[in-house]
Amino acid sequence: MTAAGRPQRGGLSIGAVLTQLRPEFPDVTISKIRFLESEGLVRPARTPSGYRQFSPVDVERLRFVLAAQRDRYLPLKVIKEQLDAADRTEEPAAQPARPARTLASVDGLPRAVHFAATAEVRLTREELLADSGIDLAMLGELEQYGLIRPGAAGFYDPDALLVARTVRAMTEFGIEPRHLRAFRASADREVGLLEQIVTPLYRQRDRDARGRADEVVRELAALSVTLHTLLVKAGLRNVAGS
Repeated sequence: MTAAGRPQRGGLSIGAVLTQLRPEFPDVTISKIRFLESEGLVRPARTPSGYRQFSPVDVERLRFVLAAQRDRYLPLKVIKEQLDAADRTEEPAAQPARPARTLASVDGLPRAVHFAATAEVRLTREELLADSGIDLAMLGELEQYGLIRPGAAGFYDPDALLVARTVRAMTEFGIEPRHLRAFRASADREVGLLEQIVTPLYRQRDRDARGRADEVVRELAALSVTLHTLLVKAGLRNVAGS
C-alpha cells in the first residue's frame, strides 16, 4: 500500500508524485497538485474507490506546468492552452528552459512556501521585549500604529517578534514607529485585495477547496511581496540617479 492508502499497481499515488517532483520543485504541495487538477491541467485516472492514479504522462504534465510557472511566470490559462495544443497534435509540449539565474535564487525574493502555516508559537510581552531588544514604550507605539497586534489572549506570534526587531533596526537610521504607519496601511490594502480573490474559494463546499484556497493565498502573497520589493528597488534606483 502507498502512503495515500491504496495499491500503486495502476499508477502513482499523489504522495508518490509529490516525492518525484519535490527535488526539482521544493515548493510543490499536495494541495498544489489538487489545485492544478481542478483547473484541468492534469487529469489522473481514478480507482473505483476514488483514489487518484497518476501516469508518467501526468507527472510530465505537472513538471511542465510547474516549470512554466516558476521560470517563465506564465499564467495557468496560457499554460493550459499550450498543453491543449500539444494534446491536439499528440506531441509533448516543449519543456520550458530554466533560466540560469532566477529571481528567487538571485535576489532572495519570497516564495509561496515562506507563507505556509507553521507550528504555533506564543510569546509573552516580556519574552517579546527581551528577544527583540525594544522597550515597553516602543512596543506601545508599535501597537498604537498597528504594526504589532497581539492575539486575543495577549500573546504575540513569531512575526511580531520579527517586526519588532526590524523596526528597532530602522530606528538606528532615525525612523520612528509613527513614520511606518504607511507600511501598515499598504499591507492592509494588499491583504484586502487578496481577500477578495480567495474568499470565493474558501466558500466552496468540496473537500479539496480549502487546500486549493490555501495554495492560492500563499502564491498570491509571495507575488504581492515580490512586486512590492521590486517597485521599491526601482524607486530607489530613480532616487540614486536623480
